Amino acid sequence: MPRIERSAEVVWEGNVARGSGTLTADTGAFSGLPFTLASRIASPEGKTSPEELLAAAHAGCFTMSLASELVKAGTPPGRLDVRVKIVMDEVDGQGHQIVGSEVLVRTELDGVDDAGLEAAIAAADEGCPFSALLKRAGTTVAISRAT
Repeated sequence: MPRIERSAEVVWEGNVARGSGTLTADTGAFSGLPFTLASRIASPEGKTSPEELLAAAHAGCFTMSLASELVKAGTPPGRLDVRVKIVMDEVDGQGHQIVGSEVLVRTELDGVDDAGLEAAIAAADEGCPFSALLKRAGTTVAISRAT
């Protein structure tokens, strides 16, 4: 795989408590996504947060990794629905830290048993660069399957 580089820009105005910012991707995929301290720690009110963007990035990475593992196993997915919840909490002596990523996997598959799916999920977790990054940072990555 070639080296991958992507960029985004934040413009912030004002202090942290009452200020606001916007996020824009250099690709043009999103532009002017609003965020504030309130959207990060309280009610989002239609605005995003760095944690929500991390959840989306981890979900996207994990889903593509799982699809790849299923294809390698000879069972391409019909549908994958992956939901990620990023958990930030107060850590003694360290302030607020990302402490968890909860991955919920729902699948519509033909021709794969539970053991095969569990193996593909484990391999997908191993192969997902966001899972690896979070684990190296000391974050718990918990994966469960929806029934």
